[in-house]
Amino acid sequence: MQKIGLMILLLFGIFLVQSNVSYTQVQAGISVDDEGVQGFYLSVGEYYHVPEKEVIVVRERKIPDEEIPVVFFLASKAKVPSATLIDMRLGGKSWMDISLHFGLGADIFYVPVTVMPGPPYGRAYGYYKNKPQKEWKKIVLVDDDIVNLVNLKFISAHYGYSPEEVIKLRAGGYTFIKINGHCKKAKKEKAGKPLMAPKPDKVKAKETGKGKKK
Repeated sequence: MQKIGLMILLLFGIFLVQSNVSYTQVQAGISVDDEGVQGFYLSVGEYYHVPEKEVIVVRERKIPDEEIPVVFFLASKAKVPSATLIDMRLGGKSWMDISLHFGLGADIFYVPVTVMPGPPYGRAYGYYKNKPQKEWKKIVLVDDDIVNLVNLKFISAHYGYSPEEVIKLRAGGYTFIKINGHCKKAKKEKAGKPLMAPKPDKVKAKETGKGKKK
């Protein structure tokens, strides 16, 4: 009976230790099974020159992962703290509203491409195509367009990956977290041929945006 009791106590102790480790990881904002997301946060921090802990703070304030680059992109353009933008976003402002508030137009989101893309980029590029460049500031983009363009700019510039390839992956239904991992691997391998595309996330390529958050 004593042996059984000791075994129960031992197992209980192991459970407490494991629970504490898991809790600590959750508190830090990253779980050990979330390497794709962790890699995305690290890449965002590297590209925008912000510490990883600041990226995690943005996430903990309930900003969706794929919108985190938008926060740091606009913070750098507007020269304001990321917290200011987060407060405005959580207050119901669209990313376009926030941009215009700081005197920033849609021209800052443009990424040059060699071929006119289809969904989910077709609508935004259609706006740019149909207006002279001096009028791009007047273009109004919905949230989805801004998220797609900012992540396109970030990933293609950070890894030296062509925007067209990033667009192709996004159109194939991949999240930017998975695209980031794919491009990171491609950069490391420096292969002469393209890598196999990552497994789809079943993200539907769409042309409709959310607009303002409710």
